[in-house]
Amino acid sequence: MVYKRMANVYDILMKDAPYDQWIQFTENLIQGRNIQQIADLGCGTGEVAIKLAKKGYQVTGVDYAVDMLTYAEHKSSKEKLPIQWICQDLRHLDGLQYQDLVISYCDVINYITTESELRDTFKRIYHALKPAGLFLFDIHAISFITNHYINETFAEVNDEASYIWFCNEGEQPGEMHHELTFFMTNDDGISYSRFDEDHYQRTFSIDFYKNLLMDAGFKNIKVYGDFSVKEDNITKNTARIFFSVEKSSE
Repeated sequence: MVYKRMANVYDILMKDAPYDQWIQFTENLIQGRNIQQIADLGCGTGEVAIKLAKKGYQVTGVDYAVDMLTYAEHKSSKEKLPIQWICQDLRHLDGLQYQDLVISYCDVINYITTESELRDTFKRIYHALKPAGLFLFDIHAISFITNHYINETFAEVNDEASYIWFCNEGEQPGEMHHELTFFMTNDDGISYSRFDEDHYQRTFSIDFYKNLLMDAGFKNIKVYGDFSVKEDNITKNTARIFFSVEKSSE
């Protein structure tokens, strides 16, 4: 679950990530709510957290990778943004309280791969929220990873960093084993350093997540596809499924 040396090249390789779409989706769904405190779980190098802080929200970023948080803190300090950064495994989330909104984007939840860990994580997030607080997250759609990810090879080459990514099928439906090899330009601008990382993700059915969320106490569960705010617009071509759930107001 930990991004190790990948933190060094993460922002380079994620330069085209749809950060603005995540922000717009968030603001669409919280429209009309009194949202001040936001926790970004699995915040990585802080791109979403920083964008939200610039809009005036009080943001806490949580990630298990120390190197990712180091980059995030450096960026927020340059912007003079008062973001709190916490190094913590989401599966053991502790200490967060009275959040108006918790978000977890870019398939972070897919790194929580067992029913028991998901169940416990959702309960911890529930307790981190204020009454009537909102939890927004996304996952990979099973049909999309089956048709576009599993047993495929991906690569990108540029001057600063390059990668080769093998996405291998797991034993269970929705399992993905990622074998990643990175090449990063050294300070001399000529030679490269290589490093490798292995990542494991698993996605489940919508109903599976709904049942665990209800067991954790969440209500008003809504599902969206690919940044749309139209409910239940999931098709066989949907890549990313979003969930919106609320904590009880009592």
